[in-house]
Amino acid sequence: MMVFHVLTIFPEFFRGPFEHGVVAKAKEAGLIDIRIHNLRDWTYDRHKSVDDRPFGGGEGMLLKPQPLFEAVEAIWPERSARNKVILLSAQGRPFTQVTARRLSEEADEVLLICGRYEGVDERVAEHLADEELSIGDFVLSGGELGAAVIVDSMARLVPGVLGNEASAVFESFSEASGVLDCPQYTRPAEFRGWKVPDVLAGGNHEEIRRWRRKAALEKTARMRPDLLNGQ
Repeated sequence: MMVFHVLTIFPEFFRGPFEHGVVAKAKEAGLIDIRIHNLRDWTYDRHKSVDDRPFGGGEGMLLKPQPLFEAVEAIWPERSARNKVILLSAQGRPFTQVTARRLSEEADEVLLICGRYEGVDERVAEHLADEELSIGDFVLSGGELGAAVIVDSMARLVPGVLGNEASAVFESFSEASGVLDCPQYTRPAEFRGWKVPDVLAGGNHEEIRRWRRKAALEKTARMRPDLLNGQ
């Protein structure tokens, strides 16, 4: 079973994202476990402060190292090599499908630190987190949305979560294809004058396979040409 820990100042945020779809079904089946931790539980002042002003001046506030270090140490009193701490940050390396698969193979438990405010004390990235990851080249108000994305992406890779295990192998960004998924069609065969490609209804599996590969390459060239290096 894969265990996800989420460290946040907004634990109520996750009532929605984790109560629907694949993630909810995986939880119900006991294939994953998600534990939400309130960072303010590791503060000691009357206001339960988790942030402070940055040294050297500047805009905004930073999450302090003390509650973050103490939270991780309380959650994992004895941290093993297969317990991975991920800091969600706009400054992190891009999170990709390859990253999701690697982490799902390397870790039994993943703890996601949701950054907030102007950022997080750099000592957290240097001495507490195993990796600093970003879900895209844009800035969010906090790491909660990123944490939900990573949990969803990794949960799909846990054996037994998807009804068809091949779904995670041949979809977009997978190592097996290296490109976007091919265009998909369903009934009716003709809708408002637009027809499903004849090859898909022909029943020749080898022709269908070739068409899907060609169509996937064409769509990737149109939508994400950066993925075609080496294709």
